[in-house]
Amino acid sequence: MNTPIRPLAIRMHPDDNVAIIANDSGLPSGTVMPEGPATGLVLLDKVPQGHKVALTDIAAGQAVLRYNVPVGYARESIAAGRWVHERLLDIPAARELQGLPMATQPAPAWPPLEGHTFEGYVNADGSVGTRNLLAITTTVQCVAGVVKIAVERIEHELLPLYPNVDGVVGLEHSYGCGVAIDAPGAEIPIRTLRNISLNPNFGGEVMVVSLGCEKLQPSRLLPPGSFPIHDSRDKAQGPDLVCLQDDEHVGFMSMIDNIVQRAKPHLERLNARKRQTVPASALVVGVQCGGSDAFSGVTANPAVGYMADLIVRSGGTVMFSENTEVRDAVEQLTSRSATHAVAEDVVRELGWYDQYLDRGRVDRTANTTPGNKAGGLSNIAEKAMGSIIKSGSGAIASVLAPGDKLKPDQKGLVFAATPASDFICGTLQLAAGMNVHVFTTGRGTPYGLQACPVVKVATRSDLARRWHDLMDFNAGQIADGEMTIEDAGWALFRMLLETASGKRTWAEHWKLHNALVLFNPAPIT
Repeated sequence: MNTPIRPLAIRMHPDDNVAIIANDSGLPSGTVMPEGPATGLVLLDKVPQGHKVALTDIAAGQAVLRYNVPVGYARESIAAGRWVHERLLDIPAARELQGLPMATQPAPAWPPLEGHTFEGYVNADGSVGTRNLLAITTTVQCVAGVVKIAVERIEHELLPLYPNVDGVVGLEHSYGCGVAIDAPGAEIPIRTLRNISLNPNFGGEVMVVSLGCEKLQPSRLLPPGSFPIHDSRDKAQGPDLVCLQDDEHVGFMSMIDNIVQRAKPHLERLNARKRQTVPASALVVGVQCGGSDAFSGVTANPAVGYMADLIVRSGGTVMFSENTEVRDAVEQLTSRSATHAVAEDVVRELGWYDQYLDRGRVDRTANTTPGNKAGGLSNIAEKAMGSIIKSGSGAIASVLAPGDKLKPDQKGLVFAATPASDFICGTLQLAAGMNVHVFTTGRGTPYGLQACPVVKVATRSDLARRWHDLMDFNAGQIADGEMTIEDAGWALFRMLLETASGKRTWAEHWKLHNALVLFNPAPIT
C-alpha cells in the first residue's frame, strides 16, 4: 500500500507572498496544503517542484517577494494558489552603483575556531597544496595535441615510478595567438594563465611547452621573478621550456621524447614531498554554483555559507564570485565590506563588468538559463538572492580582479570578481590560488577540475539519489527535515578537510574535468 504524499511548501521569510513546492514531482491542481506557510491553500494550477505558488492574492504591479526581496512584479493579478512563473513577472531594475551602504554592517563577533587540521603539501612560499600534481603550462592552443600525447606517455611510463605524485595536468586553453595581445583587457587572460601555473597544487614546479611563433611568448607569460628557481641553471635559462619549433626537434616523436625527459626532474622533486599536518587556516576554498534551481538558495548554498563561516573562523580563505549572480544584491556586498575601501573595490569591479556587458549589448538578464527556469528560478534577481548565500555572513575582507592571485596575507572572505560561467569562474579561482573547490548544483552537472578537487553538493535528494556516484554531498536532507543548515555546514567542513587530506571526490574517481576557459575581454584578430 502506497503512503500518501505529504504536500510540502517552503517559504524563506515570514513576509514572502510566495513559497516553493518541495515535493519531488510537484503537486497537481486541487491539492490542499495541509501545513506550513500555505496551510489550507488550494492549488489552482499544477505546480512543478521548486516552483513558486502564490500564498495570497497578488495585484497587478505588486512585488512578488521571496527572501523578503522583490524578485519580480506581477504583470497581471495572480490569485492565491496559482503557479507563479517567469511569464507572469517583470524583472526588477538593477540597483544603481551610487548611494550604496558602504561598510555599514558590523562584522560578526565570532570566537576563533581552533584545532582543525588537514594533511597537505607545504610549498616553499608557504602556500599549501591539497594535491601533488605536475602541471605542464602551454603558451598557445596550437601545442595542446602534442602535450596531450606527452601527458599520456608520462602517465603510462613515468608515474608508476613516482608514487607520491598524484597526476600530470596539461594546462590546455584556447589563448595565445590570433588575439589582440596588447589591447586593453588582454592582461586578464595572460595573468590568469601565469597564476594558474603557480597554483599551490603544482608544488612550485614550472614546465612550459611553447610552439615558438605565437604572440604569447614564454618570456611574456612567465617573466623573470614570476616563478620558483630550483638551481643556477634554471636561473640562467628561465622556466623549463620545450619549444616545438626549435631545430633540435626532427619529427614528431622527438618533441614527445623531449617533453617526457624534461618532466623527470620535476617528478623527482614532487615525489620527494610528503603530506604534513597543517591547520585549517591553510585552506583556500572557492565556492560556486551551476545548474542552479530554486532549492539552491534553500539547501545547498546556505549550507555552503555556514561552512564558509567555519573556514573564516578557522583563519582560512573563502572566495565567492560570479558577478552577475551577486549584482542584484550589491548593497549586501558593500554593506558587509570590512572597510570603505573594500566596498569601493566591489563597486569598481561590478561597474567594470556592467560596462563589459553593455559593450556586448546584453545585460544581467542574459544569465538565467533554461535549466534555471525549469528548476523554478524565474529570473536573475531571484537567482542572485539564492546565490549570494554561499558567501556566508562574514565581513568581506578584500576583492580580487579577474586573474589576480591572492597575496599570502589575504585571508578571510574574498570577493573574486569573475564572470558567472562555471568554467571561467573555476579557471579564475584556480588562478587566485584555490586549493579545493565546492560546487553546488540543483539540475545536475558533471563539472570537475584537473588541478583541484571539486566537492559537488546536490540541492535535492532526488538528484543525489539519481546521481549517487557524481554528487559528494546531499544538501537535500535539509528540505527533507533530516538535517539542519548548521548540521550540513559542519558536515561539509569536515568533508572538505578529508578531501584536502587526499580523499578523492567522485569527479576525481571518474577523472571528470572541464577544460580551462580563460576570460578574454580583448578582441580576437
